[in-house]
Amino acid sequence: MNFFRHPESESVLLEFKREVPKNEQIIKTIIGFCNQKGGRLILGVADDRTIIGLSEDQINKLLESLDHSIYEACYPPIIPLVSTQVFGDKSVLIIAVSSGMSKPYFKKSEGIEKGTYIRIGRSTVHATSAIIEELKWQSHRIDFEKLPVYNASLDALDNQLVQYFLDNRRNQASAKVTQDVLRSYSLVVEEHSEFFPTYAGLLNFGKSPQHFLSEAMIIVSHFRGIDGRNAIASIDCEGTLNNQFQQAHHFVLSRLSKSFSITGVVRDEKLEIPEVAFREALINLLIHRNYHIKAPSKISIYDDRIELFSPGDFSGPIEQDQLLKGLTYLRNPAICKIFREMGLVEKMGTGFINIFKSYEAWGLDKPQIIEGANFIKCILPRGSSELIPAKLQFDERILALFYSQNEITTQDVVNKFSVSRATAQRWLNVLIAKQLIERIGRTRNLRYRRIANR
Repeated sequence: MNFFRHPESESVLLEFKREVPKNEQIIKTIIGFCNQKGGRLILGVADDRTIIGLSEDQINKLLESLDHSIYEACYPPIIPLVSTQVFGDKSVLIIAVSSGMSKPYFKKSEGIEKGTYIRIGRSTVHATSAIIEELKWQSHRIDFEKLPVYNASLDALDNQLVQYFLDNRRNQASAKVTQDVLRSYSLVVEEHSEFFPTYAGLLNFGKSPQHFLSEAMIIVSHFRGIDGRNAIASIDCEGTLNNQFQQAHHFVLSRLSKSFSITGVVRDEKLEIPEVAFREALINLLIHRNYHIKAPSKISIYDDRIELFSPGDFSGPIEQDQLLKGLTYLRNPAICKIFREMGLVEKMGTGFINIFKSYEAWGLDKPQIIEGANFIKCILPRGSSELIPAKLQFDERILALFYSQNEITTQDVVNKFSVSRATAQRWLNVLIAKQLIERIGRTRNLRYRRIANR
């Protein structure tokens, strides 16, 4: 018998089911796809991508009823594209939907609060109330950065900062600050013959941006060890986005190790990680974050890594392997334009390419990009192996697995540490007793997830 494997792997945009699940499971998954970037649910494929196939009777029954049952169960109505594909002598059923235009989508029978679902990695989960509000905002199709701030006057903008930008912008002639120029950069909006600054205007050139967006800041913390329990130093980076960039960049680089070499009379200094990698990650955090979400960005320095946490997910249908292809969707085009003309951004879409290539050139461990429920985390491994404890306790070693994935299995622990299944299970049970992790699912689908803030 010939076995075929599906050419793609499961992701935020693709899910496999070996057998035909209950209609309820199908509907939840389709809602999750619609509420984010679209996707495909393929029936008749195992988790390891092996093509199992469905019978002709199963396929015919699903083709007759599935699209109608999904349409009836969801609000706003969802009309999926249901099709079949043949691999050798096996047939699979594909249910495909695009990213919805009228978010949030939810199950009629459960209502919007309980019946709204989203995709996180390869899983479909309930949406929180905050995410539901964000989905409503997305349906407006308006860039948040370009909205007027009605409780702010034009005096909230620092014209000296604007003029300095206009005098020094890259590849552009100098210009005077006028209302036309401010409008051309989406820094102000005119409504009913009155001008108001926009969020982009306040974030880039405001005298006190946090007065209007209190959480538009970066909290940078340096921790001892590999978890967030013992802070050595911390700084709140506030002010304009450029000020935040300068503060965070200086603070983090000052906490990292450096090596020195002397060639002749020249002393060379080398940081433990490529500076370009941190710079690009920091710029991405500032220009692509979702400023509508009332939460600060965070940068955490640990003995073995630097983590950059940014509110909001990717603003377009991008999978992680596409980041190295230069694909990018702009959530904040006005902010991106200003950063580019400031000379902080060389070329759009090259940030993640520079991060990964610089790490590869230095022979360091590969960075990690994690997309969670309305957040993105970039993990940059540190190059100072002498800073990493030679021998960690088993609980710290297991908790470190969650830095690159949201959930783990017993087999993950067995494979990572070359221990017996009984030992791996005993270690996991200790962490459960300490309330550091929790069990998710049952039997064959049993997984473990780290408890938030632990």
